Amino acid sequence: MTARRGRRAPVDPEYRPGQLLDWRDSSHWSDRELPCRYCGFPTHLRDSRMKPAHKVCAEDALALQAAEAQAAYHQKGTL
Repeated sequence: MTARRGRRAPVDPEYRPGQLLDWRDSSHWSDRELPCRYCGFPTHLRDSRMKPAHKVCAEDALALQAAEAQAAYHQKGTL
C-alpha cells in the first residue's frame, strides 16, 4: 500500500515587503555607511555582492525584475 500525500497549501503570489530576502547573517552588515544603490540614502547593509543596499530596496528591485520578466514572457511567449 502506498502512502497518500496531503494537499499543499496554495501559493500566495502577492509580494509583501520583508519576505523575500533573509539578511540575518552578519555578512550583510558593514561598519561603514554608504549610499544605497537603489534609493541613495545611507545604509550599513550590503547585498549578496557586497553593494550597499537597504533590504526593502533590494526586495522591491527583485519584485520589479520578476514582474518585467513575466510581462516579457507573456508578450513574446518566451523569455
